[in-house]
Amino acid sequence: MYTDTERCVRAVRSKDARFDGWFFTAVLTTRIYCRPSCPVVPPKAENMTFLPSAAACQQAGFRACKRCRPDTSPGSPEWNARADAVARAMRLIQDGVVDREGVPGLAARLGYSSRQVERQLSAELGAGPLALARAQRAQTARLLVETSGLPMGDVAFAAGFSSIRTFNDTVREVFALSPTELRDRARRAGHRKDAPPDVPGILALRLPYRAPLNPDNLFGHLAATAVPGVEEWRDGAYRRTLRLPYGTGIVALTPQPGHIGCRLALTDLRDLTIAISRCRWMLDLDADPEAVDAQLRADPLLAPLVDKAPGRRVPRTVDAAEFAVRAVLGQQVSTAAARTHAARLATAYGEPVEDPRGGLTRLFPSPQALAGLDPRALALPRSRRATLTTLVSALADGSLPLGIDSDWEAARARLSALPGFGPWTTEVIAMRALGDPDAFPASDLGVRRAARGLGLPATPAALTARAAHWRPWRAYAVQYLWATDSHPINHLPV
Repeated sequence: MYTDTERCVRAVRSKDARFDGWFFTAVLTTRIYCRPSCPVVPPKAENMTFLPSAAACQQAGFRACKRCRPDTSPGSPEWNARADAVARAMRLIQDGVVDREGVPGLAARLGYSSRQVERQLSAELGAGPLALARAQRAQTARLLVETSGLPMGDVAFAAGFSSIRTFNDTVREVFALSPTELRDRARRAGHRKDAPPDVPGILALRLPYRAPLNPDNLFGHLAATAVPGVEEWRDGAYRRTLRLPYGTGIVALTPQPGHIGCRLALTDLRDLTIAISRCRWMLDLDADPEAVDAQLRADPLLAPLVDKAPGRRVPRTVDAAEFAVRAVLGQQVSTAAARTHAARLATAYGEPVEDPRGGLTRLFPSPQALAGLDPRALALPRSRRATLTTLVSALADGSLPLGIDSDWEAARARLSALPGFGPWTTEVIAMRALGDPDAFPASDLGVRRAARGLGLPATPAALTARAAHWRPWRAYAVQYLWATDSHPINHLPV
């Protein structure tokens, strides 16, 4: 979008927050970059240039606006709506792969050479993978400097910097303030005046999103399907355990007006950026609800559902392999039965964790931990046991890679080749584990029941043909169809 100068100028002049994260406004006279909704008086059109990423702005010598804080914008919705190499690379960079594995590791995951990845990212985003990762480290550093009381050395470590000097130099370059000045300015501005009280070992953050956001089905689904010991709804928050690259964590996510409250307890602060990224992914916070709802509203049969409760998100997962296992456990059984089966696996094979502030006791077991399970111990039909053990084996040996970087169609093909994987299981995994916004489980009982009630075709083939009008947002249409039912997944827990 940043190449459409006229459209970008209109968005800046109208201070349209819908475009925050889509592009950034770089002001040639002040050498400052802003989000489109920046509250200051817009500069003259001839003094504006538009860039696709904060990293591109920083690389071109612009510093972040102190007023609109463009680095805190929601991420571009493009990276969650596409499955090409650039989008997959961006999802991996957000998940901290460059910091952990370097550019060669990123390239290997994508199946390209480092030079190809560098070229593709630079062509579309104006910056290579190292610059994009550096911009993310700067954003994390600012978040911690302004919202926590951590010593600056711990902030540098948690944000992924290799040294205090690099941390200090980067913060000064990007924000034109030293870390100490940034913290003092935040205190004077009252950024923490309405923050929850500091609790030792807990980081309290805000996760921004594009409005509107309807929390009912999002948190309702996560709470209703929560695996005891691994997830819970407590005191108005969805809480769960996290397996992270350097350690473990517990997160509590609370829907609030204008943001999602996030409270993290981590065994290793280096996991902070990854934990935030995975929570944003799970809650689909980088979606563009205006674009989604406009497309679905064009169907006169869906329009009343969208108008009644706009901004529905797709509830996802923090671990694609975990969700694939749970999808198999949920085949042809009730939500309660699926939770029971999953809880038994977690109790038997999950790594213990300590949760002094709640009732969480386990990480969901990894595929490697489940690889040795005795299928005879599972209270499942024989065919379902075979499906589960085959899936776990493929996940454990790497022959079935599932993650945010998955090629959606390639993953579908691999899943469909496994015994016991029909269209429903494959599409549910594509929707909630892989993040395909166009995934469509047309054979789902709830979807078919809702379709019949709306006067839509109820057979999977006919409904799939009719749903072509909803593309590329059929996964969001599923949320609106499910919401016609009174099932607990559609209601915010009380």
